[in-house]
Amino acid sequence: MPEFWVASGHHLTRLDARGRMLVTDELILAWLARPEVLPPAEACAAERRLHQRLMDQPRAKVAEMELTALADADARENWRFLLALRDRLIAAGTIEEGYARIVAEGMRLPQVFMSQLVQLILRNALDGCDSPQTLRAAECFFRPQRSHVQDDKLLLADEELVTLYEQELHASPLTAMFSGGVDGLDVLGGGNDWTYWSRSDAHTMVLNFGGDPDARAGMAASIAAFLRHMLGLDCIVTPEMRAENIELRWFIGLDPAGTAIGNALWHGQPLPATLVGLFRLDCDDARIRPELRGQPIWLILGLGADGAIRMKPQNLLTGLPLAQPVLN
Repeated sequence: MPEFWVASGHHLTRLDARGRMLVTDELILAWLARPEVLPPAEACAAERRLHQRLMDQPRAKVAEMELTALADADARENWRFLLALRDRLIAAGTIEEGYARIVAEGMRLPQVFMSQLVQLILRNALDGCDSPQTLRAAECFFRPQRSHVQDDKLLLADEELVTLYEQELHASPLTAMFSGGVDGLDVLGGGNDWTYWSRSDAHTMVLNFGGDPDARAGMAASIAAFLRHMLGLDCIVTPEMRAENIELRWFIGLDPAGTAIGNALWHGQPLPATLVGLFRLDCDDARIRPELRGQPIWLILGLGADGAIRMKPQNLLTGLPLAQPVLN
């Protein structure tokens, strides 16, 4: 199979007997090289010493006094977050178990670290996947998307990439015009799927979420893979094209706007956001609460007021109607 999402660091991990990722020194070293952690040129001597010590011994214990000795307040905060994440994952044993505990305990971490964990987990869960539509849809789990309507179809482009193009437009309109900007990006589908493999880490392909049934099917497949991998949940996720005759006995918002839509529907109130995705989850797992077993669980994806989609995959773990919390 072609490789994808190399930047996730999946190749730096090892798998245990259950197929879950062990925290390796190589993975910790990759995190130490992240821009948010790498000491800048103006970093104090104490920060440079700390970074070098961890590069030599990635699992070394760090005393609080070492952190308070750092001159820059932002650096102290970044180091505290990274070390808390490292120690939590090592204690949990695997990336998956560590993420589940972080979500269950409501541990506060910068979004960049949470997104990194989700990408790693999905890279493992989707290992061997041969569908670019599924992989591109799965990117929405860990990379915010900016919406764009073209020919009455909802297109989703990587928000970070769109922001860069917008900055280029303001800085150099002529350069932006020749580069094509966002409108020049390739929309996945129509025979170009094979090109996804060579640019999966660039996030330059647009998802035709509103006009291509394969895009929605890809999102459904990635949701099912995530739940199967994290909870061992054997479920079927189906994209719905119409929101008609739906008995909303249980729902999960896939993003803040989706949660707001579900709450409004539950209370018979006007929709506060635009509904862009509706998925039916069917599961007969014995862990589902008896009164809801066999009933569909509705997964709702909405569009924020700023035209962005920011998925919260942790909602899939915390929002299921399980008889008791499960951390596999």
